[in-house]
Amino acid sequence: MLALLFFLSVPALAYESYSLADTFIGRDFLGWEWYNGSDPTHGTVNYVDQNTAVNLNLSVASNTSFLMRADYRELVPPAESGRKSVRISSPLAYSDSVMVLDLWHMPTGCGTWPAWWTVSQAGPWPQGGEIDIIEGVNKNTQNLGSLHTTPNCNMTQTRNQRGQTVSTTCDASFNYNQGCGVDFKPDSYGPGFNEGGGGWYAMQRSSCGIYMWFWARNDTTVPIEVSQGLSTVNPDPRNWGTPDAAFPTDECDYASHFNAHSIIFDLTFCGDWAGSPSAWTDCGPSSCSDFVRNNPSNFTEAYWEIAALRVYTQDPDV
Repeated sequence: MLALLFFLSVPALAYESYSLADTFIGRDFLGWEWYNGSDPTHGTVNYVDQNTAVNLNLSVASNTSFLMRADYRELVPPAESGRKSVRISSPLAYSDSVMVLDLWHMPTGCGTWPAWWTVSQAGPWPQGGEIDIIEGVNKNTQNLGSLHTTPNCNMTQTRNQRGQTVSTTCDASFNYNQGCGVDFKPDSYGPGFNEGGGGWYAMQRSSCGIYMWFWARNDTTVPIEVSQGLSTVNPDPRNWGTPDAAFPTDECDYASHFNAHSIIFDLTFCGDWAGSPSAWTDCGPSSCSDFVRNNPSNFTEAYWEIAALRVYTQDPDV
């Protein structure tokens, strides 16, 4: 009884609710901006515009899902920069928010480098920061969540998260833009994720820090507000569980490193990460670029299939 009275006398932690501001399902993604410039990460890719993507069935939108994929039918002509693919970004930018992605399938396979990420709309990069929520290459099976920033943003090695710290310096000029990254649990990325029917990813950003969660499709602990896409969410760890990746603001001033971000989905190939010697080791013997150009049938699994993306803010009218 005394223990109960003591517990009741301790003030509850104040976790704030967020209200649904924007929902993107199926054809809603056709209103996003389609990038068809050169790849900043030097990939063997040819990003196509919306008309080309739709006409070639690289993008398919229905009432219930949105699919964007790489070409898996043609050899890449020598004159082209790489395999045809899609990169889209949201026209709106968001600051403090919670983003919840209901995802059925992510691109996988040797040569692939897909990402769901947010980046400063004002820029120029890395000013305003970059947040990578889903990212991996080639045969990876664990998702990498990371931040890339201007100088003087660091993380401690040990913090309250389920994932394993990979790097602690977020400064994009350090160690070839490695960023400060956290590995998630197995099958949070790649074939295991897809074979399990996908799942949900969530990212919260506020002045307290940036936090990421992952729940597999069959995970019985997924919060109902996440799985059902309810009109409000409250990322209280007592209900959502310990985040897979935590980036608190202890050694990284939030306001000076992060501003309003656009949301991006892309799929590139090879480039600075997937094509690097250390990442490509398990996929040889040809070079990554030659593999991507000459083996279209290896890219049948190189696609995103999105059930829904929901963005929650504390003032849905902004």
